[in-house]
Amino acid sequence: MTNNLPKIIDCLAELVAIPSVSSVDPAYDQSNRQAVDLLANRFEDIGCTVEILPVSEQPEKLNLIACLGEGEEGLVLSGHTDTVPFDEHAWEQDPLRLVEKDNRLYGLGASDMKCFFPLVLEIMGRLDPKKLEHPVFVLGTADEESTMAGAIALANTGKKLGRHALIGEPTGLKPVHIHKGILMASIKLTGRSGHSSDPSLGNSALEGMHAVISSLLEWREELQTCYTNHLFNIPVPTLNLGSIHGGDNANRICASCELTIDIRLLPEMEVELIHNNLHKRVAGAIDGSGLDLKMDPLFAGLPGMQTDVNAEIIKVTEKLSGQKSGTIAFGTEGPYLNSMGMETVILGPGDIDVAHQANEYVSIDRIQPMLDILEQLVDHFCIRG
Repeated sequence: MTNNLPKIIDCLAELVAIPSVSSVDPAYDQSNRQAVDLLANRFEDIGCTVEILPVSEQPEKLNLIACLGEGEEGLVLSGHTDTVPFDEHAWEQDPLRLVEKDNRLYGLGASDMKCFFPLVLEIMGRLDPKKLEHPVFVLGTADEESTMAGAIALANTGKKLGRHALIGEPTGLKPVHIHKGILMASIKLTGRSGHSSDPSLGNSALEGMHAVISSLLEWREELQTCYTNHLFNIPVPTLNLGSIHGGDNANRICASCELTIDIRLLPEMEVELIHNNLHKRVAGAIDGSGLDLKMDPLFAGLPGMQTDVNAEIIKVTEKLSGQKSGTIAFGTEGPYLNSMGMETVILGPGDIDVAHQANEYVSIDRIQPMLDILEQLVDHFCIRG
């Protein structure tokens, strides 16, 4: 185990202690400024140049770019600085206080993914910039857990960073080269209430939603016939009917009804095309009904990610981890890094099985293997002659 383990744990404890929740609900949403400031100071202390960029017009939402070395190409090590909201009563200890127990480090974001930054700091602190043929970049983004606003803003800058990228999301040290995309939407129908004894007195939004649901389930079958990717455990796109709310009494015609849905897209499916087809499908289902339709994106849409399995970053991480690259069921900022000209692998020390829930932890046994992978990646992509 690294002699600097106490230093790594202390840094993680500082990050965990900083609340940086991101949420689409303003009641839970928080700034990530303190976390970015802490990381900026740490990276400056080891000789990095640091740039802090506001995310859109939100002054309290920031992206961090730290760089050691000069030149082009190089390696990007990327993570997000935010966490999901938490239920404090469900935790066995204060979620904002790192606790070491049973060879694990417990705390909010310990696995997903504040644990990544202290490891990157440790590796970069060992580097001699004079020996770097290519630079090492570190990204610390905002709002990955809610809107992807940080990654989107970064991609929109048009900056040219490294050629190869690793995102330290929790994969149990297994490299990942492909994941599905996500689209979530709210479908709201508004009709007219009236006495249930006479259907002509109203216009039922609930009956209209029945037609919408029937059409969506037919569309789901069509999508699953058209798109298949057997690299995934579930090899087809999925469409989930998440929730439905409508009406208020059995003897009143339902005046309004809302349905929320979640679609998981294969990498070859275009988010905008699917969103447009969704709207056409819903509108067509109620055409001529007199019902008003309003559709809102609960999550605007994340494309799937697919890095060529033969890309150098994939092959190198497979060799270093001793595992073949695979798939994950959750989304990451990978598609945005790939859109910036990088080839991206997802690989980190945490486990997704304990993320987003009470008593989240990262195993101490994962620290040294992740340090070894990071050190050898930097040596391969940035120091080699």
